[in-house]
Amino acid sequence: MDVKVGDILQMKKKHPCGADTFLVLRIGMDFKIRCNGCGREVMSPRVKVEKNIKKILENDNV
Repeated sequence: MDVKVGDILQMKKKHPCGADTFLVLRIGMDFKIRCNGCGREVMSPRVKVEKNIKKILENDNV
């Protein structure tokens, strides 16, 4: 997958707050993503995040 820091990911499943878009903060073995709805930051394994991505919305503002 071609995910970069600053991209916005639309996920298949929604966050408990109801939002389904996340901002990528860090990439490595784990992804650090921030929910665009409530602002909670989550560290999740790369495989789990990549499997759950519905669409990558590129963000040029970073």
